[in-house]
Amino acid sequence: MVLLHSSVSLREPFQILTITLLSLLLPLSFLLLSRFYIFHHLLTSDTFPSPPLSSFLLSFFLYINPSLLCLLVSIVSIATLTHGLTGKLTFLTESPASRLYAAWIFVCTLQICVGLGIEGTIAAGVEAAGSVGMEEIGLLSKGVFFLGLHETTLHWSRVVVKPVVDDTVFGVAREERWAERAAMAASFCGLWWWKLREEVEFLVVLPEFKREVLMGVGVVDFVGWWLYYLTVTIGMVRVVKGIMWVAILLLCRRKKPDDHSNDGDEDKV
Repeated sequence: MVLLHSSVSLREPFQILTITLLSLLLPLSFLLLSRFYIFHHLLTSDTFPSPPLSSFLLSFFLYINPSLLCLLVSIVSIATLTHGLTGKLTFLTESPASRLYAAWIFVCTLQICVGLGIEGTIAAGVEAAGSVGMEEIGLLSKGVFFLGLHETTLHWSRVVVKPVVDDTVFGVAREERWAERAAMAASFCGLWWWKLREEVEFLVVLPEFKREVLMGVGVVDFVGWWLYYLTVTIGMVRVVKGIMWVAILLLCRRKKPDDHSNDGDEDKV
């Protein structure tokens, strides 16, 4: 009995740690996509030396991996926006068993893409994109994007990551606890402050820069721009819902004293 209790107590921290690390795959995907686009821009503008990579590895690093990342991130982002607007969990399928299989495929595929992307950036010598010389976006837009990316990461964690980890560690689904939310929020904020806040904005800054200097905006640039503003839209939905919730709460509190005063007047009559 003691051994069983000890095993369960050890599983819970492992579950929280695993959920946290796998949840960070989504914001890391945005970071990698930003670096992919900057790297592609520097190569096409002849301001970056040719990386010491084979032709196959370079083509995979520049085209195949970013395309697959864009597809996966787009599906999760659209599902998050749909859930924010309708409250429904429309993630590929409604069947619990099929949804679990799909979650397994998503987690494994995204983990492979992020891992290969990190290896590619290290092999190609891609550094932070702060020296490209482009204007930064506004603080308000960056703040709304932060909320949208956090909401997308939460949806990814709850709908995809947590079922996979619960099935692996415990064999059954478990309710979300405050420790999981706190660990994920703290790790996300740390990643944002460390890298994301400075680099992810190039998803939208780079297309604007190319348009201003008449370089021509390609499909890759448009996809990055679309993903950024899709995340901003998710953040705006979250802000609007928060304002509506506060307004309803204030109206309910204001209505209660009026109801009590009306009851008192009826008693007097």
